[in-house]
Amino acid sequence: EVQLVESGGGLVQAGGSLRLACTTSGFTFDDYAIGWFRQAPGKEREGISCIAVSDGTTYYADSVRGRFTISSDNAKNTVYLQMSSLKPEDTAVYHCAAAWGIVRVSPWEYDYWGRGTQVTVSS
Repeated sequence: EVQLVESGGGLVQAGGSLRLACTTSGFTFDDYAIGWFRQAPGKEREGISCIAVSDGTTYYADSVRGRFTISSDNAKNTVYLQMSSLKPEDTAVYHCAAAWGIVRVSPWEYDYWGRGTQVTVSS
């Protein structure tokens, strides 16, 4: 059974940091790209970062580039999203997802999804 489980969300003040983790199982981790998406109430889902596990290629949306860093621990089948300089507009439910192969931006290209973790940034 494929599973993706997000952890590390919470409440943080503006300017603070959080590290999200996406722990996966049930598929060959090295063959996939893992993406992070977020969705705030009343807004569309936004793809913010992705890493191709096989070669470490990464993608960042303009909204998070320079503040967020994605990385993978292949031994633990886990992808991390280090979030710094957080802003109130970063408040959302953050989901990780898996897509076969290369870095992908569109959520429609992803096969498996986690349930999400809430991140709230207070001003």
